Amino acid sequence: MYGTLRGALAGRKIEFNRETYRATVEGRIAGIGKTIHIKSIHVHYEISVPADSREATERALAAHPQGCPAHQSVKDAIDVSWSATLRAGDQVLALREEGTAATST
Repeated sequence: MYGTLRGALAGRKIEFNRETYRATVEGRIAGIGKTIHIKSIHVHYEISVPADSREATERALAAHPQGCPAHQSVKDAIDVSWSATLRAGDQVLALREEGTAATST
């Protein structure tokens, strides 16, 4: 998903800080012993973009799971979700997969 989002940003010609672009991945497993399986994966992004790229970046975030081969391969077996801290100019937004945003400065 990290690479797919990076490609979506580049495809939209959104300049983003490649030095601070990060993703933290957290997973949950279930089972005992040799029969464990992955229950869920959550990806949290940190992205910095120019203020005028905010809306296009939000659209790229919302669309990137549909373009990700890994996500599409496991989505029916594993709950995959994402969230992001988006720095757009002076604004800092907390975004979630559902598209809701909480803004702080």
